[in-house]
Amino acid sequence: MPPTVRLAVEDDAEAIRTIYNREVQGSTTTFDLVPRSLEDQVAWLAAHGGAHPATVAAGPDGSVVGFGSLSPWRDRPAYSTSVEDSVYVRDGHRGQGLGRVLLADLVERATAHGFHAVFARIVGGHEASIALHVNLGFEVAGVEREVGRKFGRWLDVVVVERILSEGSSRAADLPSARSRLLT
Repeated sequence: MPPTVRLAVEDDAEAIRTIYNREVQGSTTTFDLVPRSLEDQVAWLAAHGGAHPATVAAGPDGSVVGFGSLSPWRDRPAYSTSVEDSVYVRDGHRGQGLGRVLLADLVERATAHGFHAVFARIVGGHEASIALHVNLGFEVAGVEREVGRKFGRWLDVVVVERILSEGSSRAADLPSARSRLLT
């Protein structure tokens, strides 16, 4: 039975925090260095509503097995038509298509809200996340070299982008821009 994706509520804060803090403490998928407190997680959820929702994937028993969110791409007004996605799947539930379900839902929500572009910033070398995004129509827009440092290593960030608006003058240009970038 596929997971149910729904808007996150305050009661999901502890489950989301558990998933997220595992990544904070044991991986480079997030550049956060300090685990979130429950209070921090509740505040994060409160900031994710309306056009910038947080969602959860619930398994057959109702437990939260993953979460996603849309956040403002940047804080300046001209960026207001773009958002950034984040997707995390609980350890032990990866490789089952949950990330795809969460990301597809976020893209639908971004499209329904009228956003023009969705971005993701993915740590270099995280091929599963890059492939997930590419399989859902994102294109590699560029690589930010050695912009983060965690666990004593310099980390690159791969920026991927999906244009949502039909008739965009740039949508057809993305594949050629990607090939120029990667050559």
